Amino acid sequence: MLKHRRMPKRSAVIAGGAVVALLGAAVTFQTANASDDVRQFEVKVLSADAAGKLASSLDARLGDAGTAGAYYDTGSRTLVVNVVDESAADMVREAGGKARVVEHSLAELKGARQTLKTRATMPGTSWAVDPVTNKVVVTADSTVKGASWEKLTQVVKRLGSKAELKRSAGAFRPFVAGGDAIHTGGGRCSLGFNVVKDGEPHFLTAGHCGGTGSQWSDTQGGPAIGTMVDSQFPGNDFALVRYDVNVDAPSAVNLYNGNGQEIVGAAEATVGMRVIRSGSTTQVHDGQVTGLDATVNYGNGQIVEGLIQTTVCAEPGDSGGSLFSGNAAVGLTSGGSGDCTSGGTTFFQPVTEALEAYGARIG
Repeated sequence: MLKHRRMPKRSAVIAGGAVVALLGAAVTFQTANASDDVRQFEVKVLSADAAGKLASSLDARLGDAGTAGAYYDTGSRTLVVNVVDESAADMVREAGGKARVVEHSLAELKGARQTLKTRATMPGTSWAVDPVTNKVVVTADSTVKGASWEKLTQVVKRLGSKAELKRSAGAFRPFVAGGDAIHTGGGRCSLGFNVVKDGEPHFLTAGHCGGTGSQWSDTQGGPAIGTMVDSQFPGNDFALVRYDVNVDAPSAVNLYNGNGQEIVGAAEATVGMRVIRSGSTTQVHDGQVTGLDATVNYGNGQIVEGLIQTTVCAEPGDSGGSLFSGNAAVGLTSGGSGDCTSGGTTFFQPVTEALEAYGARIG
């Protein structure tokens, strides 16, 4: 956190959060009538952030019955949108996306999620819609066994082609203990992003790191520099800390190499997006977004919904740390399984939701 004030200033990097110009020759799709008057559709080459915005726009226009999610193809830098009929496909093509006709609509997949919530909510499980496979991917950690495993298997089996079951090494848990280290009492987490609320400096971190009113410092046993003014967990996993002392709180993430990545705004995650995480235990690691609107059952009644699922590793102490793409804030580290030696699945609270809830902004 406060180490940021010692990092040299860097110019903003045009990357994940920036819109890029069209590159190369556009791919065209044609209608069946191959006349000179045939309508042509260009597939736009997009940044991950621009693809996310296009996906949100098309989702609003098509609705749950007409679409089944979307993902970012990092190879071609295009947005692939799942649809269930040719009418919806034409709308996607007109907007510049690639249309892919699939079996299950988003409404059907949401119905499968509701079935899982009703019949298979148990510690050590998670589920998220995977637009690449057009299924709800259900993941069980190593603690799900015996009768629980049999029950989960049967529920998933009854969902047919709408769902598939996978195993994850280790156990799902919030990464308590967490860019820069922040401390409260005997616990440690990581600072997510510095933000401004009502003209005053604050920062975001994970809600499970502490409760409203807790005091935070930038060194173990050091004087408090901030107070947690709100904490939301479970259900959500974000919290807001107000700085109580004068600090230099730049919109940057510690890269742990003497430099920082400037953050100029927030972006919605898109499946396929390449992302980077910074945390005080394992420092900097990268990976890919694999699911959205994920539900995670951490145990002890701690269920969090609406999370970003990724392949980025993390360990205890990384909680609350920054997930970003280019110069755009994306998420706050929540929890997961595995570690940064063997890998694992990690979940993040979307930053956009926290900013909206608190009326805060980046920078």
